[in-house]
Amino acid sequence: MNVEIRPESIADAQAIRQITEAAFKLNRYSTGAEGAIIDALRKAGALTLSLVAVAGNETVGHVAFSPVTIEGEHMEWFGLGPVSVKPALHRQGIGSALIREGLARLKQAGANGCLLLGDPAYYRRFGFENDTALRYEGLPAEYFMRLSFNGHVPTGRVAFHEGFNVSQGDAAGSADGVADQI
Repeated sequence: MNVEIRPESIADAQAIRQITEAAFKLNRYSTGAEGAIIDALRKAGALTLSLVAVAGNETVGHVAFSPVTIEGEHMEWFGLGPVSVKPALHRQGIGSALIREGLARLKQAGANGCLLLGDPAYYRRFGFENDTALRYEGLPAEYFMRLSFNGHVPTGRVAFHEGFNVSQGDAAGSADGVADQI
């Protein structure tokens, strides 16, 4: 399948929401808030990088990157997620292509690294690894992973953008619920 990866446009917002909700319905660890998280990040101006995969004229995938803090400081590290692909197109490399392109663009822009919460078996292929020097509280440590772009890894407690604190049905981006999973 021929897929173009490009930055999201305003016209992509609804398709991104639909793809994200459909993809995460299949994820047993989903909070159901992933679509609202992207909307909240967008509303807050915190989508540092938001890429879509397009096949023909159809948006078929999306990946978001947003700033994180480490010990309360912005250190040019970013969180990866959510990432989603239309369910009918899973296992065709679209998600991997989105992640690889996003990581390359972050590195090229001068980012120091990227963090995520996710399946180690999947994300290790991109170079992510566990590191006890970085902590994200509330979830098993093996699912919290990092990728340094410059060899330097800070230490301390990580916080994702407050846009991750939305409830399942919240499209407006208020922080009235908890969704600590990317």
